[in-house]
Amino acid sequence: MNILLLGSGGREHALAWALSASPLTARLICAPGNAGIAQIAECVALDVGNHEAVIAFCRQNAVDFVVIGPEAPLVAGLVDDLEAAGIKAFGPSQWAARLEGSKGFTKDLCKANNIPTAAYQRFKQAGPAKEYVRAKGAPIVVKADGLAAGKGVVVAETVAEAEAAIDMMFGSGPGGAPASTPTSTPAWEIVIEDCLVGEEASFFALCDGETALPLASAQDHKRAFDGDKGPNTGGMGAYSPAPVMTDEITRRTMDEIVTPTLRAMKAIGAPYKGVLFAGLMITAQGPQLIEYNVRFGDPECQVLMLRLMSDLLPALIAARDGQLRNFDLRWYPRAALTVVMAANGYPGDYEKGSVIGGLAQAAGLPDVEIFHAGTKLSDGKIVANGGRVLDVCGTGSTIREAQQRAYAAIDAIDWPGGFCRRDIGWRAIARDIAKR
Repeated sequence: MNILLLGSGGREHALAWALSASPLTARLICAPGNAGIAQIAECVALDVGNHEAVIAFCRQNAVDFVVIGPEAPLVAGLVDDLEAAGIKAFGPSQWAARLEGSKGFTKDLCKANNIPTAAYQRFKQAGPAKEYVRAKGAPIVVKADGLAAGKGVVVAETVAEAEAAIDMMFGSGPGGAPASTPTSTPAWEIVIEDCLVGEEASFFALCDGETALPLASAQDHKRAFDGDKGPNTGGMGAYSPAPVMTDEITRRTMDEIVTPTLRAMKAIGAPYKGVLFAGLMITAQGPQLIEYNVRFGDPECQVLMLRLMSDLLPALIAARDGQLRNFDLRWYPRAALTVVMAANGYPGDYEKGSVIGGLAQAAGLPDVEIFHAGTKLSDGKIVANGGRVLDVCGTGSTIREAQQRAYAAIDAIDWPGGFCRRDIGWRAIARDIAKR
């Protein structure tokens, strides 16, 4: 099969790595890709936002299947346009992608279907939002309704911090306002919700409109600095499996959150096909939904692909074709951990173009895989070309062993222009120590 993969980040490099290993893949093309993806796939300059151009490219290159990595093209309805043109694609329709495109839509869906989530209110003006915050008190969570690249959430510890977040999100400047507004949302809108207490986890399921097939568990680290300090980011590292996702919590997540969501989406005429990413808070009462994403997580995808024993491509095709009912996936028992190396200044202002050295030596270490997230080739050298630049991964029999291998590889990389957290996996390791 000829496969077109859309995207340019670490998630897409991990997907390309897995898809390239499939015996079904005859040709793998990625648009636009990055310097790492270019080592295993053909990278082409293609405007993903121009749906007609994507369709024309697919026809000219006899593309059999399109895999869409990031959320923006899904929310913009690219799957709908590809399918209407007779081109098979993996991902939800525009109508179904509202699960990520509008946090307000998702909260309303949860409320109507008794799906456990934090109490909330939606606001289109700053004044009433601030009145609500003053009445509720802090801590409290303020979210931009639309897409915000993983950074449109402020967990406010004080009322003043919440009010500042409200002002920022209703403003037109960068940093908190939605990066894009889905067509179903007529104006800037925010969601304010109670602050859940517990441990976060990332839960993924392949969905075909009726059936959901759970994937391996993972845990992300959203804050920029060690000790879960600093601003929220798109993710600074992840590991799999996540010990907090016990068999019982996994069962409850499927029964109380994922399955009711699939049922509700089908009932409103928007059957969900693709990968459903549930950001969870594991509370004393059980799992509660923080938010949905309609694509693989980044950097969670990286550790999931390292642990996936089965061929990824047939699973994605089965999800698109509605054939997951009798499908199963096998996973390696080994743990995987990835550490994000980001450009200095991220998630704020950062510089591009700094040279990254030592990658070959680092990748040559045992049980290490390096996925590129924001890189490009310039004058024969790999240079930084984004905020999150590299995903340095290790595998091992335990999370601690995987962590040690990932950081050994990071120590072999020569990149003064970047930084990383040094405590990825700390919750799992602390839990393991407590058991001894």
